Amino acid sequence: MNRQYEDSDVFAKSLDEKDALNLFREEFYIPKHAGKDVIYFCGNSLGLQPKTANTHLQSELKSWRENGVGGHFTGDKPWVRYHEFSKRPLAELIGSSTQEVVSMNSLTTNLHLLLASFYQPSGDRVKVIVEEGAFPSDHFAVESHMRMKGIDPAQHLEILGLDSNGYLSPQKIAETISQLGQQLALILLPGVQYYTGQLLNIKLITQLAHEVGALAGFDLAHAIGNVPLALHDDQVDFATWCSYKYLNSGPGNVSGIFIHDRHGKSPNTPKLTGWWGHHDHTRFQMKTTFDPMPGADGWQLSNVNVFGTAIHHASLDIFQRAGIQRLRQKSISLTGFLEFLITENVLLNDRVTIITPSNPTERGCQLSLIIKQQGKAIFEKLVSEGIVVDWREPNVIRVAPTPLYNTFTDVYQFYKTLKMILSK
Repeated sequence: MNRQYEDSDVFAKSLDEKDALNLFREEFYIPKHAGKDVIYFCGNSLGLQPKTANTHLQSELKSWRENGVGGHFTGDKPWVRYHEFSKRPLAELIGSSTQEVVSMNSLTTNLHLLLASFYQPSGDRVKVIVEEGAFPSDHFAVESHMRMKGIDPAQHLEILGLDSNGYLSPQKIAETISQLGQQLALILLPGVQYYTGQLLNIKLITQLAHEVGALAGFDLAHAIGNVPLALHDDQVDFATWCSYKYLNSGPGNVSGIFIHDRHGKSPNTPKLTGWWGHHDHTRFQMKTTFDPMPGADGWQLSNVNVFGTAIHHASLDIFQRAGIQRLRQKSISLTGFLEFLITENVLLNDRVTIITPSNPTERGCQLSLIIKQQGKAIFEKLVSEGIVVDWREPNVIRVAPTPLYNTFTDVYQFYKTLKMILSK
């Protein structure tokens, strides 16, 4: 038995009392069910609303109301520079310089822009690796770029198979990269796999890709705001993400990109271009010879959506105060407590399989559960009891205790409710 945890609500409350991050829960609106706060374990799909979101949004609505077009150049956050104000907090979250990151567009749009730059097949080097069970958008985007370049995905899109545990093993990744060698152009993998919750070794994967002359890109939709990242030091070539999951920035809100300096500062890096990627010193001279902004900013097409980004700023302010390293430590404890409660209880251990890696260094906030019988019905019963989790076909309930607003008592109440449902 893991003596670090105990099966009791008193113990859960004691952990909450010791939790220095517990105060951040008060900065979010918690949805209600039957007049009580729900247990919200769905931040891996849509994060909760920061209470300051309205203040940030109203500030920009006021500027528009009072200044009209002048809002582009007035106030503390003039709109012409609005994308700049999220750079520092994003750089802290992903481990980059501010020049390597910019918020813009949506995730799949950005993925297409990045593939247009970094998938440049030449000679025999045409193959791309994605994982088995990749999020559909990633798969669709890669296939479309291959077809547009006259390359048959059926022949050259390599699907990285899962091991017997359903994971992407480092050994399998290394073997696949080595076997493809000079045929490999690009690897596109997740930071955290959305279905299993597995956290990949980004540094190792990037190193292996570079050893054979390929590039490494990552979809960080389930990683940013979830785990600390070090994209610059890990030598990652490019990455993109959304902001509506762990970043709590609202449904469909702004994405972001990372471009390593060695590409962002190089005039030889191909890109699809737009007016906002043109150097801001001469942008309004309206010249038609493209002069790119340095770094990731050169990939911008249009000015950022101000109202959506205002809410993004509200959430990023909270992350700066909480600190991703502290959040990570609490996250490990939350999932560790939940894992303990499930595996140490005879009923749950018999009926529930956790398919997320047990090693906390190989997972983020999420535990993916397979209920061996009537999984969808159990999921629906949890929801009816005021517990918001996520069902993913064919048979997984994703449970994501999020350290900014979830508590150890939340975890214990989920455990008690699941136990009650299964006992019936």
